[in-house]
Amino acid sequence: MEVKNKSVVLDIFLHGLTDDIELQPFIFGFFLCMYLITIFGNLLIMLAIICDSHLHKPMYFFLCHLAFNDMYLISITVPKMLVNVQTQDQRITLAGCLSQGCFVAVCVIFECFLLGIMAYDRYIAICFPLRYTVLINPFFCVIVVLISLFISIVNGLLHSLMVLHLSFCTDLEILHFFCEIAQILKLACSDNLINNILIFVTASIFAGVPLFGIIFSYVHIVSTVLKMPSSEGKYKAFSTCGSHLSVVSLFYGTGFGVYITSVVIDSPKEIAIASVMYSIVPPMLNPFVYSLKNRDMKEALKKVIGRTVSLP
Repeated sequence: MEVKNKSVVLDIFLHGLTDDIELQPFIFGFFLCMYLITIFGNLLIMLAIICDSHLHKPMYFFLCHLAFNDMYLISITVPKMLVNVQTQDQRITLAGCLSQGCFVAVCVIFECFLLGIMAYDRYIAICFPLRYTVLINPFFCVIVVLISLFISIVNGLLHSLMVLHLSFCTDLEILHFFCEIAQILKLACSDNLINNILIFVTASIFAGVPLFGIIFSYVHIVSTVLKMPSSEGKYKAFSTCGSHLSVVSLFYGTGFGVYITSVVIDSPKEIAIASVMYSIVPPMLNPFVYSLKNRDMKEALKKVIGRTVSLP
Protein backbone atom coordinates (compact mmCIF):
# COMPACT_ATOMS: atom_id res chain seq x y z
CA MET A 1 0.00 0.00 0.00
CA GLU A 2 1.14 3.49 -0.78
CA VAL A 3 2.19 5.68 2.12
CA LYS A 4 0.45 9.03 2.30
CA ASN A 5 2.06 12.16 3.73
CA LYS A 6 0.90 12.99 7.26
CA SER A 7 0.39 16.65 6.36
CA VAL A 8 -2.37 15.77 3.91
CA VAL A 9 -5.91 15.66 5.33
CA LEU A 10 -6.96 12.05 5.26
CA ASP A 11 -10.43 10.54 5.29
CA ILE A 12 -11.15 7.33 7.19
CA PHE A 13 -14.13 5.11 6.47
CA LEU A 14 -15.98 3.75 9.51
CA HIS A 15 -17.82 0.68 8.29
CA GLY A 16 -20.04 0.41 11.36
CA LEU A 17 -21.62 -2.80 12.63
CA THR A 18 -23.04 -4.07 9.34
CA ASP A 19 -23.14 -3.29 5.62
CA ASP A 20 -26.68 -4.65 5.26
CA ILE A 21 -28.87 -1.75 4.08
CA GLU A 22 -32.04 -3.42 5.38
CA LEU A 23 -30.65 -3.51 8.92
CA GLN A 24 -29.64 0.17 8.95
CA PRO A 25 -33.06 1.52 10.10
CA PHE A 26 -33.17 -1.03 12.92
CA ILE A 27 -29.61 -0.16 14.03
CA PHE A 28 -30.41 3.56 13.89
CA GLY A 29 -33.55 3.18 16.01
CA PHE A 30 -31.94 0.75 18.45
CA PHE A 31 -28.87 2.90 19.14
CA LEU A 32 -30.92 6.09 19.25
CA CYS A 33 -33.08 4.54 21.98
CA MET A 34 -30.02 3.38 23.90
CA TYR A 35 -28.48 6.83 23.62
CA LEU A 36 -31.60 8.65 24.83
CA ILE A 37 -32.08 6.21 27.73
CA THR A 38 -28.43 6.71 28.76
CA ILE A 39 -28.61 10.51 28.62
CA PHE A 40 -31.97 10.67 30.41
CA GLY A 41 -31.01 8.14 33.10
CA ASN A 42 -27.64 9.69 33.95
CA LEU A 43 -29.10 13.20 33.83
CA LEU A 44 -31.75 12.14 36.35
CA ILE A 45 -29.04 10.72 38.62
CA MET A 46 -27.11 14.02 38.47
CA LEU A 47 -30.23 16.13 39.11
CA ALA A 48 -31.25 13.94 42.05
CA ILE A 49 -27.81 14.28 43.66
CA ILE A 50 -27.62 18.04 43.07
CA CYS A 51 -31.17 18.82 44.23
CA ASP A 52 -31.38 16.55 47.28
CA SER A 53 -29.30 17.78 50.23
CA HIS A 54 -29.40 14.29 51.77
CA LEU A 55 -27.21 13.09 48.89
CA HIS A 56 -24.52 15.71 49.37
CA LYS A 57 -22.09 13.06 50.53
CA PRO A 58 -18.73 11.88 49.10
CA MET A 59 -20.19 8.65 47.66
CA TYR A 60 -22.81 10.57 45.66
CA PHE A 61 -20.28 13.25 44.71
CA PHE A 62 -18.26 10.55 42.95
CA LEU A 63 -21.44 9.00 41.51
CA CYS A 64 -22.39 12.37 40.00
CA HIS A 65 -19.04 12.51 38.19
CA LEU A 66 -19.47 8.90 37.08
CA ALA A 67 -22.87 9.74 35.58
CA PHE A 68 -21.45 12.75 33.74
CA ASN A 69 -18.53 10.67 32.45
CA ASP A 70 -20.94 8.01 31.16
CA MET A 71 -22.99 10.66 29.36
CA TYR A 72 -19.86 12.08 27.79
CA LEU A 73 -18.49 8.67 26.77
CA ILE A 74 -21.60 7.63 24.88
CA SER A 75 -21.93 11.10 23.32
CA ILE A 76 -18.47 10.74 21.77
CA THR A 77 -19.36 7.64 19.78
CA VAL A 78 -23.08 7.13 19.19
CA PRO A 79 -24.14 10.49 17.63
CA LYS A 80 -21.46 10.21 14.94
CA MET A 81 -22.57 6.64 14.20
CA LEU A 82 -26.21 7.75 13.95
CA VAL A 83 -25.25 10.52 11.52
CA ASN A 84 -23.27 8.04 9.43
CA VAL A 85 -26.21 5.63 9.28
CA GLN A 86 -28.69 8.38 8.42
CA THR A 87 -26.57 10.06 5.72
CA GLN A 88 -24.90 6.85 4.48
CA ASP A 89 -21.64 8.81 4.62
CA GLN A 90 -19.10 6.80 6.59
CA ARG A 91 -16.22 9.22 6.26
CA ILE A 92 -14.40 10.84 9.17
CA THR A 93 -11.18 12.84 8.97
CA LEU A 94 -8.01 11.48 10.52
CA ALA A 95 -8.02 14.42 12.95
CA GLY A 96 -11.64 13.68 13.88
CA CYS A 97 -10.94 9.98 14.29
CA LEU A 98 -7.87 10.69 16.41
CA SER A 99 -9.84 13.13 18.58
CA GLN A 100 -12.59 10.55 19.08
CA GLY A 101 -10.07 7.90 20.07
CA CYS A 102 -8.40 10.32 22.49
CA PHE A 103 -11.66 11.26 24.22
CA VAL A 104 -12.74 7.62 24.48
CA ALA A 105 -9.41 6.78 26.14
CA VAL A 106 -9.84 9.70 28.57
CA CYS A 107 -13.36 8.62 29.57
CA VAL A 108 -12.48 4.94 29.98
CA ILE A 109 -9.47 5.61 32.22
CA PHE A 110 -11.37 8.26 34.20
CA GLU A 111 -14.14 5.71 34.80
CA CYS A 112 -11.56 3.23 36.11
CA PHE A 113 -10.25 5.84 38.54
CA LEU A 114 -13.74 6.82 39.70
CA LEU A 115 -14.69 3.21 40.38
CA GLY A 116 -11.46 2.75 42.34
CA ILE A 117 -12.09 5.92 44.38
CA MET A 118 -15.65 4.84 45.13
CA ALA A 119 -14.36 1.47 46.38
CA TYR A 120 -11.91 3.30 48.67
CA ASP A 121 -14.80 5.44 49.94
CA ARG A 122 -16.80 2.32 50.87
CA TYR A 123 -13.69 0.75 52.43
CA ILE A 124 -13.18 3.71 54.77
CA ALA A 125 -16.92 4.01 55.54
CA ILE A 126 -17.22 0.36 56.63
CA CYS A 127 -13.77 -0.47 58.01
CA PHE A 128 -12.99 2.90 59.65
CA PRO A 129 -16.38 4.58 60.21
CA LEU A 130 -15.15 6.86 63.02
CA ARG A 131 -12.44 8.33 60.78
CA TYR A 132 -14.62 8.63 57.68
CA THR A 133 -15.36 12.37 57.88
CA VAL A 134 -11.68 13.09 58.51
CA LEU A 135 -10.26 10.95 55.71
CA ILE A 136 -13.00 11.48 53.10
CA ASN A 137 -13.43 15.26 53.42
CA PRO A 138 -14.60 17.67 50.68
CA PHE A 139 -11.04 18.79 49.89
CA PHE A 140 -9.91 15.18 49.39
CA CYS A 141 -12.92 14.46 47.14
CA VAL A 142 -12.23 17.42 44.84
CA ILE A 143 -8.48 16.85 44.67
CA VAL A 144 -8.68 13.12 43.94
CA VAL A 145 -11.21 13.70 41.13
CA LEU A 146 -9.08 16.47 39.60
CA ILE A 147 -5.92 14.37 39.76
CA SER A 148 -7.73 11.41 38.18
CA LEU A 149 -9.10 13.61 35.39
CA PHE A 150 -5.66 15.16 34.79
CA ILE A 151 -3.98 11.75 34.50
CA SER A 152 -6.73 10.53 32.16
CA ILE A 153 -6.34 13.58 29.88
CA VAL A 154 -2.55 13.25 29.82
CA ASN A 155 -2.91 9.56 28.94
CA GLY A 156 -5.28 10.31 26.05
CA LEU A 157 -3.10 13.14 24.71
CA LEU A 158 0.04 11.00 24.97
CA HIS A 159 -1.47 8.28 22.78
CA SER A 160 -2.73 10.87 20.28
CA LEU A 161 0.64 12.62 20.01
CA MET A 162 2.40 9.28 19.53
CA VAL A 163 0.03 8.44 16.66
CA LEU A 164 0.88 11.73 14.92
CA HIS A 165 4.45 10.48 14.42
CA LEU A 166 3.23 7.59 12.26
CA SER A 167 2.75 7.49 8.49
CA PHE A 168 -0.55 6.25 7.09
CA CYS A 169 -1.52 4.39 3.95
CA THR A 170 -4.06 5.48 1.36
CA ASP A 171 -6.53 2.68 2.16
CA LEU A 172 -7.89 3.89 5.48
CA GLU A 173 -10.79 1.72 6.62
CA ILE A 174 -11.88 0.83 10.16
CA LEU A 175 -14.33 -2.05 10.54
CA HIS A 176 -15.84 -0.45 13.62
CA PHE A 177 -18.55 2.05 14.53
CA PHE A 178 -16.14 4.42 16.31
CA CYS A 179 -12.42 5.16 16.43
CA GLU A 180 -10.20 3.57 19.04
CA ILE A 181 -6.48 4.26 19.33
CA ALA A 182 -5.74 0.56 18.79
CA GLN A 183 -7.83 0.57 15.59
CA ILE A 184 -6.07 3.70 14.29
CA LEU A 185 -2.67 2.09 14.83
CA LYS A 186 -3.65 -0.75 12.50
CA LEU A 187 -3.89 1.80 9.66
CA ALA A 188 -0.28 2.90 10.00
CA CYS A 189 2.28 1.84 7.42
CA SER A 190 5.22 2.72 9.67
CA ASP A 191 6.37 0.73 12.68
CA ASN A 192 3.87 1.07 15.55
CA LEU A 193 5.50 -1.31 18.06
CA ILE A 194 6.24 1.49 20.54
CA ASN A 195 2.62 2.68 20.35
CA ASN A 196 1.29 -0.81 21.06
CA ILE A 197 3.66 -1.23 23.99
CA LEU A 198 2.56 2.16 25.33
CA ILE A 199 -1.11 1.14 25.12
CA PHE A 200 -0.41 -2.11 26.96
CA VAL A 201 1.65 -0.41 29.70
CA THR A 202 -0.74 2.49 30.32
CA ALA A 203 -3.80 0.23 30.26
CA SER A 204 -2.16 -2.16 32.71
CA ILE A 205 -1.30 0.68 35.08
CA PHE A 206 -4.32 2.98 34.82
CA ALA A 207 -6.92 0.21 34.62
CA GLY A 208 -5.05 -2.44 36.62
CA VAL A 209 -4.14 -0.32 39.66
CA PRO A 210 -7.75 0.82 40.29
CA LEU A 211 -8.91 -2.79 39.85
CA PHE A 212 -6.33 -3.96 42.39
CA GLY A 213 -7.53 -1.23 44.75
CA ILE A 214 -11.13 -2.35 44.29
CA ILE A 215 -10.24 -5.98 45.04
CA PHE A 216 -8.15 -4.94 48.06
CA SER A 217 -10.98 -2.76 49.40
CA TYR A 218 -13.65 -5.42 49.05
CA VAL A 219 -11.52 -8.14 50.61
CA HIS A 220 -11.23 -5.97 53.73
CA ILE A 221 -14.89 -4.92 53.53
CA VAL A 222 -16.09 -8.53 53.43
CA SER A 223 -13.73 -9.44 56.27
CA THR A 224 -15.04 -6.56 58.40
CA VAL A 225 -18.70 -7.21 57.63
CA LEU A 226 -18.45 -10.92 58.47
CA LYS A 227 -17.19 -9.96 61.94
CA MET A 228 -20.30 -7.88 62.65
CA PRO A 229 -22.52 -9.54 65.28
CA SER A 230 -25.93 -8.51 63.92
CA SER A 231 -27.36 -9.71 60.63
CA GLU A 232 -29.05 -6.33 60.18
CA GLY A 233 -25.67 -4.60 60.29
CA LYS A 234 -24.28 -7.03 57.76
CA TYR A 235 -27.21 -6.46 55.39
CA LYS A 236 -26.91 -2.67 55.68
CA ALA A 237 -23.16 -2.75 55.02
CA PHE A 238 -23.48 -5.03 52.00
CA SER A 239 -26.43 -3.04 50.62
CA THR A 240 -24.31 0.13 50.49
CA CYS A 241 -21.72 -1.72 48.38
CA GLY A 242 -24.08 -3.70 46.14
CA SER A 243 -24.66 -0.97 43.57
CA HIS A 244 -21.00 -0.10 43.24
CA LEU A 245 -19.92 -3.72 43.01
CA SER A 246 -22.52 -4.33 40.28
CA VAL A 247 -21.24 -1.36 38.26
CA VAL A 248 -17.62 -2.51 38.68
CA SER A 249 -18.51 -6.02 37.53
CA LEU A 250 -20.41 -4.65 34.54
CA PHE A 251 -17.64 -2.27 33.43
CA TYR A 252 -14.61 -4.49 33.98
CA GLY A 253 -16.47 -7.64 32.93
CA THR A 254 -17.46 -6.20 29.57
CA GLY A 255 -13.99 -4.67 29.14
CA PHE A 256 -12.27 -8.00 29.70
CA GLY A 257 -14.85 -9.64 27.46
CA VAL A 258 -13.91 -7.33 24.60
CA TYR A 259 -10.21 -7.98 25.18
CA ILE A 260 -10.67 -11.76 25.21
CA THR A 261 -12.86 -11.52 22.10
CA SER A 262 -10.16 -9.57 20.25
CA VAL A 263 -7.56 -12.20 21.15
CA VAL A 264 -9.64 -15.31 20.41
CA ILE A 265 -11.71 -14.06 17.45
CA ASP A 266 -10.02 -12.64 14.37
CA SER A 267 -13.18 -10.92 13.09
CA PRO A 268 -13.28 -7.09 13.16
CA LYS A 269 -17.08 -7.09 12.86
CA GLU A 270 -17.54 -9.33 15.90
CA ILE A 271 -14.99 -7.28 17.85
CA ALA A 272 -16.96 -4.13 16.95
CA ILE A 273 -20.16 -5.73 18.23
CA ALA A 274 -18.37 -6.79 21.43
CA SER A 275 -17.14 -3.20 21.91
CA VAL A 276 -20.74 -2.13 22.29
CA MET A 277 -20.73 -4.05 25.57
CA TYR A 278 -18.18 -1.79 27.26
CA SER A 279 -18.75 1.54 25.49
CA ILE A 280 -22.57 1.69 25.51
CA VAL A 281 -24.10 -0.94 27.79
CA PRO A 282 -22.45 0.07 31.13
CA PRO A 283 -23.28 3.81 30.74
CA MET A 284 -26.88 2.87 29.94
CA LEU A 285 -27.33 0.39 32.81
CA ASN A 286 -25.45 2.26 35.57
CA PRO A 287 -28.37 4.60 36.42
CA PHE A 288 -30.74 1.62 36.73
CA VAL A 289 -28.29 -0.25 38.95
CA TYR A 290 -27.94 2.67 41.36
CA SER A 291 -31.61 3.63 41.34
CA LEU A 292 -32.88 0.08 41.91
CA LYS A 293 -30.40 -0.93 44.61
CA ASN A 294 -30.12 2.32 46.59
CA ARG A 295 -33.02 3.44 48.78
CA ASP A 296 -31.76 7.03 49.17
CA MET A 297 -31.39 7.34 45.41
CA LYS A 298 -34.91 5.99 44.87
CA GLU A 299 -36.37 8.63 47.18
CA ALA A 300 -34.35 11.42 45.55
CA LEU A 301 -35.41 10.33 42.05
CA LYS A 302 -39.07 10.25 43.12
CA LYS A 303 -38.73 13.84 44.35
CA VAL A 304 -37.09 15.02 41.13
CA ILE A 305 -39.65 13.27 38.93
CA GLY A 306 -42.48 14.56 41.13
CA ARG A 307 -41.26 18.13 40.81
CA THR A 308 -40.87 17.75 37.05
CA VAL A 309 -44.39 16.35 36.62
CA SER A 310 -45.93 19.07 38.82
CA LEU A 311 -44.42 21.88 36.74
CA PRO A 312 -47.06 23.77 34.69
